Amino acid sequence: MFVIGNFLGALASVLDIALTLYMYIIIARAVLSWVNPDPYNPIVQFLHRSTDPLLYRIRSALPLNAGGIDFSPMILILAIIFLQSFLVTTLHQIAYSLK
Repeated sequence: MFVIGNFLGALASVLDIALTLYMYIIIARAVLSWVNPDPYNPIVQFLHRSTDPLLYRIRSALPLNAGGIDFSPMILILAIIFLQSFLVTTLHQIAYSLK
C-alpha cells in the first residue's frame, strides 16, 4: 500500500504546483488587462488562450461586471485556493495514511 501512498503524495505535490502556476498565469492576465498590450504578442496570446475557457465559464455563470471591473479572475483564484486547501491537503492525508 505504500506505493499507492507515494503515488498519491506525488500526485498531490504536482497538482499543488500546477494550481500555483495557473494562479500566477491568471494574475499576469489580470495585470495585463490594466494596460493595452499588443494582441499579437505570443505571451499575451498564450495568457488569453490558457485562461479564457475558465474565465468565460465564470463570466457566463455569474455576470459580475460592476462598473467595468471584471471579478471573474478573483473568483477563479479563490476556487484555486479552495482546491489547494481541500483537494491537495486531502490527497496528502490519504497518502500519509496509506504509508
